[in-house]
Amino acid sequence: MKNFTYYRPTRAEDAVGLLDAKWGTAELLAGGTDLLDLQKEYIAQPDKVVSVGALESGEFSAIQADRNGQQIKIGAGVKLAAIAEHPVLRELFPALTTAAGAIGGPQIRNMGTLGGNLCQRNRCWYFRDEHVNCLLKGGEKCFALDGDNRYHAIFTKGHQCVIVSPSTLAPVLIALGATAEIIGAQGRRIVELDRFFHAPSTAVEREHKLSPNELVLSVQFSLPQKKDDGQALAPKNASYEVRHKQAYDWPLVQAAVAFYLEGGRASKAKVVLGHVAPMPRISEAAAGALEGKEVNEESAAAAGAAATAGANPLAQNGYKVKLIEVAVKRAILTAAGQKKYWEV
Repeated sequence: MKNFTYYRPTRAEDAVGLLDAKWGTAELLAGGTDLLDLQKEYIAQPDKVVSVGALESGEFSAIQADRNGQQIKIGAGVKLAAIAEHPVLRELFPALTTAAGAIGGPQIRNMGTLGGNLCQRNRCWYFRDEHVNCLLKGGEKCFALDGDNRYHAIFTKGHQCVIVSPSTLAPVLIALGATAEIIGAQGRRIVELDRFFHAPSTAVEREHKLSPNELVLSVQFSLPQKKDDGQALAPKNASYEVRHKQAYDWPLVQAAVAFYLEGGRASKAKVVLGHVAPMPRISEAAAGALEGKEVNEESAAAAGAAATAGANPLAQNGYKVKLIEVAVKRAILTAAGQKKYWEV
């Protein structure tokens, strides 16, 4: 890989001060599970690598989750394994801990971080091939459109590049209404996570809306609904992935759902799809099909069917349409606590 200068600041302000105003010349290093691969593949060739592993800010590396509290805050530097194993998150937000616990293998989960999972580059094999000059590397063509696209997007309308968003935590956090706190040269700002992601089509864009000299500090979400005793109430939530195999593998399709049950009927439903579009896809149609309905096989299947609205598969990935139906249905039934007959 190309030689670079390594920095290890202890303050977030110093870290962003080391970054540049354009992409490519400086890169942030957290767990390194993505960046080191990109460097070895000559996709990333930075002059500077800025490690965030020594940042002293407690908010960057801690999980603040009180069982009776109303606010959950997870630092961007928190390891995936810590998210998967956190007792309060496991109790209140099984969608998040299930998703975190399914990423990679134990080695990846103990190195990878929340911020890295949200900001990683896409996994398209044309993009990752140093010999292919695709759109995202300054070329004039998305080779997946007419090439091997079995794992690419099926929601392609309006997209020149048909990558899929690789983050498994993003659909869950969007379903939970999360926001991200970002620090940059101009100070701090809060961004709703459903507005954080971007569908790139040129070499000067990334898969998110961060500026080149910004970094994510933390992600937070709340428990807005109250019980009669005033205690915050988490929504029913679940994440379901379809993979080739249950071992280390990328999901073919993911569905993350969150809703409340009022009188046995779903309310405030959210359905977010992963690994089927260049950005996590919020399915208003699926949420609408579930809203106000009793949660059962019929309503869950109807939501799954509605989630496929707008799909425009490529030549080799039409199978994902059916997988969306299955994933959404099973995520809804899992969230409602109904029998996981498919795991028997």
